[in-house]
Order: sequence, then C-alpha cells, then structure tokens
Amino acid sequence: MLKIKTKEETRFDIVSLGEVMLRLDPGEGRIRTARSFKVWEGGGEYNVARGLRRCFGMRAAVVTGIVKNEVGLLLEDFILQGGVNMDYVKWFDFDGVGRGARNSLNFTERGFGVRGAVGCSDRGNGAASKLRAGDIDWDGLFGRAGVRWLHTGGIYAALSETTPEVVLEALKAAKRHGVIVSYDLNYRPSLWKAVGGKEKAREVNRRIAEYVDVMIGNEEDFTACLGFEVEGLGEDISNVQAESFKKMIGNVVKEYPNFKAVATTLRKVKSATVNDWSAICWHDGSFYESKKRDNLEIFDRVGGGDSFASGFIYGLMELGDPQKAVEYGAAHGALAMTTPGDTSMATKAEVEKLAGGGSARVDR
Repeated sequence: MLKIKTKEETRFDIVSLGEVMLRLDPGEGRIRTARSFKVWEGGGEYNVARGLRRCFGMRAAVVTGIVKNEVGLLLEDFILQGGVNMDYVKWFDFDGVGRGARNSLNFTERGFGVRGAVGCSDRGNGAASKLRAGDIDWDGLFGRAGVRWLHTGGIYAALSETTPEVVLEALKAAKRHGVIVSYDLNYRPSLWKAVGGKEKAREVNRRIAEYVDVMIGNEEDFTACLGFEVEGLGEDISNVQAESFKKMIGNVVKEYPNFKAVATTLRKVKSATVNDWSAICWHDGSFYESKKRDNLEIFDRVGGGDSFASGFIYGLMELGDPQKAVEYGAAHGALAMTTPGDTSMATKAEVEKLAGGGSARVDR
C-alpha cells in the first residue's frame, strides 16, 4: 500500500527530475528538408509533472539545469506557461559558446502512415546532464518544503556519468522524507550506446530500482534495463503482451519487493497514425487492465507514454484506485497523442469522459 502524504503537509504534489529540451517540429514535413520549425518544450520526466499540473491541477515543480541565455529564457517561458514551479532549477552561466554547458534541442517529426516518427536529439553537454550530487538541496525540498511524489526516469539517468548519482541522491533523500518515488525505465539505445550499451543500462537501473515504489516501463524496458527476459517479446499482439507482462511481473516483484505498483502501456503499431492502445498495471498483488482502444488514430505519438504516467500517478495519488489509475493513464495518453508536441493539451474532464467510455461526439 502506498502511504502518500497529504496536501496540507506539503508544498508540492509532484516533482520531476530530468532534462527539459526545446523540441523543434517541422509539422507535416521532414527534418531534413524543413525551412521552418514550430517550437515546443519537452522531456520525458518533465512531461509527467506538466501533465499533472495542466490536466489534473496538481502542484508541480521541476528539478533540472538550464543555461541562462536567450534559449534558456525561452525554455523558462515555456515551463512557466505550463504552470510548473522552477524554484529548484540550477541555472548555469553561459560561456558564449556552450563548452561548459548548453541547452539541449530535440528535432522530432511526427511520421505518417508507413513512415514512422523520427527523433534526432542534439543534447550532448546539456545543462541538466551537468548536475552533480550535492547541487540540489533535496532535504530542503522534501523536508522543509514538502513533496508528496517524486518522478524521474532512465532517460535522465543515461545522460552523463554524473546523472545516475544525482538520481540516487534524490531517491535516497525521498525515502528519508517519506516521498513516493516513481521511475520510468524509458530505455533509449541511442543514449546508452556510447557509454556501455545494455550492460551499463542494467548496472545503473538495477541500482536505482531498489529505491523505487512505482515502476513504469514496457517489456523491452524491463529486459534491457533490469535483465528480465519475457516470453512473447516482440510479438506485436496486445493480449500476448498483457499475458507476458503478467508472467514477468512475478519475477520482477520477487527481486524488488519494494515495488508497490508496476505499469506499462500496450501498443500495437499498425502504422504511424493507427495504433491499438491499452495499459495494464500490477498493484499489491493484483492486475488491472484498461479498456482496449483498437485502431486509435494518432496525430503525434511522442509524449503518449509520459501522459499515461501522469494519468496513472494521478489515479493512485488522488483516487487511490488502481483500476481508475490505469484507465486515467490510458485515456490521458490516448488524448495526448491527438495533439502536436510532447506535452498534453487534454483537460481532466476529457480524461474522465474517455476513461468512463465516452465517445468523440462533438461537445457544444
């Protein structure tokens, strides 16, 4: 059972630790031929906090690093528009070039039909990757300010040699202060390949997993990051995925009895713009599955998993109901993929309607 602090004893409901990048979006075109880009902000861990703030009205903050130049101030403007508190952001001085630290960019094209989405990140030497243990006053944040839930993930842990230690320092402090910890494994081969690949990913993530209460990830994530082999991996049929996930969880929670909940989305990719979509979670010994949405039409798939995480966290934190949590997560993820950009544009009312079985009939 998750023992979650009350709103009255805390300043923040959710704090996310991770990198926030500028996303440059060529719209219907390709990165390689673009002459203009629309700009958004995004980042795997940050998206969760922003979704909880903008869709669900929770009090959110982000812990990250930003270089103080014109690009960094644009990032600040986006984050503040999202309603996310920045009191615990570490600002880096700009050296004129970015030798010491820079603000990261992420070029993303949406894909269409048989052409899949493409991401091309430019994030080496990013300010968030320069954070070190000791840079953030975690005891001040979790103790004096007060936080109910901390979210971070494997993307941030993969960014540099120092970020795993920052994650571990944050998680240990969270445990000292009774803060619930969620972690999205979010395995990205491109982030790990230059620093040791899957072997390094497993070494880092297995250390981190010991301090996690709520673990999120798909079958590939659990295999690549924690070493759990899964029957049926790669068979792109949602009921096979659900059954193989259930079999795997028995081994996972045996090795990590600290996990109170484990969740994943189940996606069958028919094309870049049509997916089957659902989700499943394990909570205190029982499994809960969301409604299956076959042939879900996708406008922009990036951020769908992060929006699932924020809806799932909301369901556990505020409703205390794992069935509602997995339904809210799946509904929020589905809605987030109907709009452009990494971050959710959905409302809580829309999530509640879709989670309850509502249709896409016009509201007027």
